[in-house]
Amino acid sequence: MSGDVLINSLFVFMLAGFIGFEVIRRVSPLLHTPLMSLTNALDAIAVVGAIVLVGEGKSKLATILGTIAVVAATSNIVSGFYITDRMLKMFKTTRPQKP
Repeated sequence: MSGDVLINSLFVFMLAGFIGFEVIRRVSPLLHTPLMSLTNALDAIAVVGAIVLVGEGKSKLATILGTIAVVAATSNIVSGFYITDRMLKMFKTTRPQKP
């Protein structure tokens, strides 16, 4: 039973990774900043799910994978906000203030 669950979970993980990669790869550069905001929201949901997985403590493997998921999703959120901030700074003008 446990082997079936692991294989099903790995299949879902690989399928989600492939679909996510294909969706992001085909996005127009004009939509990249709004997309980053959307992926930050989705990653926040992933962080909550990973925290729940770690908190359940059903097995050592689930705890390790949940911890890795928390770290990966959190780093993705932080880097997404950083990239979005850098992109928005490109559109700000640097005109001197009028007296």
